[in-house]
Amino acid sequence: MPTAAAVPARVLTVAGSDSGGGAGIQADLKTMLAFGVHGMSVLTAVTAQNSLGVRGAWDLPVEAVRAQYRAVADDIGVQAVKTGMLSSAVLVETVAELLTGTDAPVVVDPVGVSKHGDPLLAAEALDSVRTRLLPVATVATPNLDEVAQLTGEGATDEPGMRRAAAAMLGFGPRWVVIKGGHLPGDPVDLLTDGDEEHWLRAPRHDNRHTHGTGCTLASAIACGLALGQDVPTAVREAKTYVTGAIAAGFPLGAGIGPVDHGWRGRG
Repeated sequence: MPTAAAVPARVLTVAGSDSGGGAGIQADLKTMLAFGVHGMSVLTAVTAQNSLGVRGAWDLPVEAVRAQYRAVADDIGVQAVKTGMLSSAVLVETVAELLTGTDAPVVVDPVGVSKHGDPLLAAEALDSVRTRLLPVATVATPNLDEVAQLTGEGATDEPGMRRAAAAMLGFGPRWVVIKGGHLPGDPVDLLTDGDEEHWLRAPRHDNRHTHGTGCTLASAIACGLALGQDVPTAVREAKTYVTGAIAAGFPLGAGIGPVDHGWRGRG
């Protein structure tokens, strides 16, 4: 008799679709495959985008988002959840409510703008992110622009990143990763829970094809947590994976190409 296959860890992404395949749901699922987990998805929005930018975005109805989430969580179950594009207050609040009833670690990528500078979060939704979504996060992964958008705290150096982290932790996530890739010099991220502090450094690669880095990092962290890693280990391994994906990023279309989610298998 054939034996049953082992069931891989299950990770759910709650995010928008990127028709160009470099970010959003598409990047999340590629990352999950690379980490050997079973990826599942709740689609929150459809975007029309390519290497040059976002041409349009359409939110899904709240009922559709809730039904997708319940269909997965109630039957299959989840061992980690990653959130991405939640562009309206009602979507943020709906997803936060669903996460509150889910016994699994949550990685929140508070997506504010696309790689090309296109807004992906309504201004009126910011307070819902602060008061409803961030308090249920195991790890929040804002970049410097998103930190400034949420806290008003600008960071231009490492002491500024420490202040930004304190401001983000004030909203309730257990850990925060402040992504400092836009600072001068080699990229550095700060992971902290307010007590422990981990500075994660990597070489800067001369490659402009970096579409999808934020989605990919948050998804990779969620994969590590689903596999039983503690937060510092999951974040360190996610950082290593993203650094390799950036180094292997490739041109696609006339603008900014994506990171290479399958770089480990092309060695």
